[in-house]
Formats: sequence, structure tokens, C-alpha cells
Amino acid sequence: MPTITAFANSPDRGRGQARDMRVRWALEEVGQPYDVRLVSFEAMKQPSHLALHPFGQIPTFEDGDLALFETGAIVLHIAEHHDGLLPAEPNARARAIAWMFAALNTMEPPIVELGMAMLFERDRSWHDERLPVLQNSVRVRLDELSRHLGGADWLDGAFCAGDLLMVTVLRRLNASRILDGYPTLSSYVARGEARPAFRRAFDAQLAVFTAASTS
Repeated sequence: MPTITAFANSPDRGRGQARDMRVRWALEEVGQPYDVRLVSFEAMKQPSHLALHPFGQIPTFEDGDLALFETGAIVLHIAEHHDGLLPAEPNARARAIAWMFAALNTMEPPIVELGMAMLFERDRSWHDERLPVLQNSVRVRLDELSRHLGGADWLDGAFCAGDLLMVTVLRRLNASRILDGYPTLSSYVARGEARPAFRRAFDAQLAVFTAASTS
């Protein structure tokens, strides 16, 4: 079985925001059992983990003699080797992969920047001026994504790896409540969260935090 790494004590407090959630969900969608090795923040900076992830983060993915880091690369690898996350038709497959890149390269950066500002910059003198700028950057992308999605259930036909990554990226807006102003996208995220594979992945990640907080 492949082995992934995850936080031994996640800073997201079990809300499904840590990036191992994306890999767990992908593995659950394709029905691939997996092992999880929990690592502390200290262990993430040790040579053994840095050999797997040069930047000392999670998750990593090990399967036989293959070791991968970066969630996009891991999810793409899973999707390419199992049915269920990429269409068989070549053009549809290429579009699904394009949506994976869009989720991580176009949508996620402004969302993460906004989240970091909300968490760590509240006491800065320029916070009140900068926050609306960051919020507007996110809304521009949400406007564009909502317009594309329209009344469809998923981004391009059937659910695919692009939707999996996009839903996990949009969930990072939960604390800001910005998504409340986008009913089309809120419903889209809810559809993703309602998938049985998502629930299994979420519950597995939550169980780690629950065990850590009671130990």
C-alpha cells in the first residue's frame, strides 16, 4: 500500500484544511487503501523527511521506490494510475488536468494570501487597508469561476481530479465567509463535501486531531 505523511497535530484542528486531505480524498475516490505516517513539526525538518520533501512540509507519498511531494503531483499520479479521477477521452482528460492547475495556480494563491492576512496580520497598522484589496482579488477569481460553472454540477462534465482540488481550495474560504455571496460555488463545494469518499477522508483526518487532542 502507498504511505502518505500527515500532521501528528494539525494546526487546522481537524477541519479538513491540511493538504493531506487532498491526497486522502483522491485515494478514497479510487478505492486505494493507504497507510499514514504522522509527523511532528520537528520531524518535518529532519533529514529523513527532507529526503522526501525538500521543503519540509506534508504530505508526501511513497509507493514502492517512488516518493512524491506536492499535492498536485500526488493527486495527478493517483488519477493517472487508477480509474475514476480523469476521463478516458484525451481532450476531456487534458481539460481535467488544466482544471487541476487552475485550482492550485490561479485560485489558491490569492485565497491563501487572504487567509494568512486574516490569521497573522490583524495587529499590523496597514491591515485594515490591505484586507479589502486581498478580498477583492479573491472575489475577482470567484466571479470568473462562478460564471464558468453556471448551472453545471462540475467543472467539465463528470466529477474529476480538477473538481477535487478546486473544492479543497474553495474550502479554505470558510473562515472568511466570502463564499456565502456565491451560491453557485457554495452549492458546488457542498456537492464535493457530500461525496462518500470526501466524508471518509475528512473523518480519517479528524480522527487524528481528536486522538492528538485527547492524548
